[in-house]
Amino acid sequence: MTALLEQPVGDAPARPAPPRSRAALWVLPPLLLVVLIALYPLLRVFGESADTDTWAEVLGSEAFRDALWRTVAIAATSTVGCLILGTFLAIVLAFVPFPGSHVVGRLIDTVLSLPSFLITLAFTFLYGTAGAVNAAIMSITGGDSPVLNFLYTPAGVIAAEITFFTPFVVRPLLAAFALMPRAQLDVAASLGASPLRVLRSVIMPEAWPALMAGGSLVLLLTLNEFGIVLFTGAKGVITLPVLIYTRGIVTFDLPGAAVIATVQVVLSLALYVAYRMIFARMMSGKESADAVVGPAK
Repeated sequence: MTALLEQPVGDAPARPAPPRSRAALWVLPPLLLVVLIALYPLLRVFGESADTDTWAEVLGSEAFRDALWRTVAIAATSTVGCLILGTFLAIVLAFVPFPGSHVVGRLIDTVLSLPSFLITLAFTFLYGTAGAVNAAIMSITGGDSPVLNFLYTPAGVIAAEITFFTPFVVRPLLAAFALMPRAQLDVAASLGASPLRVLRSVIMPEAWPALMAGGSLVLLLTLNEFGIVLFTGAKGVITLPVLIYTRGIVTFDLPGAAVIATVQVVLSLALYVAYRMIFARMMSGKESADAVVGPAK
C-alpha cells in the first residue's frame, strides 16, 4: 500500500517483459519460410552433387573452365563499365542541371522494373544484322552486308549488361549525392578549387560507400545473369548459368548441373563475404578518421 502511494500519479505501472519462449515463437514462421524456400533447394542441389566422380569429371572438363573464365571476365568487365557510366550519369543528374533531367532520372528508374531480356531484344532490333542501325549504314554507304556484327559476341553481351545494370549504380549514387551538404561544395569552390578537384577531393570520398554497394550488387547480378546471354543467341558465349541450363535441361545431366550450380553458389557467397569484409573495414576506417578529425576541429 505504501509503495502504491509513493508512486507518481502520472506514471503507469511497468508491464512485465514477454517471456523469451513467446518471443521465439514469432521468429519460427519466417525462419521456416526461409528454410523452405531458400535452404531446402540448396541442400537438394548439394545432395545431387555429392558424387566425387562427378566433381572430378565436371571440374576437369575444358567446357567448365572456359565457362568459369568467361563468366568472371564478362561480369568484371560489365561491372567496370557500369561503374564508369553510372558515375558519370549520377554526377550529371545531381550537379549539372539541364532541362529534362527529372525525366531522364525517371527513365533510368524505369529500366529497373523491366526484365533483362527486353534489353537484348531492343539491342537486336537496333544493332542486329538486320537491325535499324545496320540498315541505315547500308542505305548510306550502299553496301549489301551488315557493318555491325558485335551483338552475338561477348562484346554484345557486355554492352547489353552495362545498359541494363547501370541504374543499379546510378540510384545509390544519387541517394548519396542528395545527402551531401551543398555548403561543403560551395566552400570548396570559394577556396579556388576547380570542379575536377571538388569532384575528386570532396564528392567522390563521400560517395565511395554507395559506389561500392552498387558495384558489388552489379557484380553479383552479372555473375548470375542468364536471360541476356540466352536471348543474345551468342553461340560462343557459354557462361556458368548457361552451362547449368544446358546440362540440366537440355542433356538431363542433373548431377553435373548440380556441381556447376554448387560452384556458382560458392562463388557468389565468396564475393558477398568479401564485400561485407571490405565494406566493414572501410566504414571502420572512416569512423576512425572522423573521430580524429572531430577533436581537431
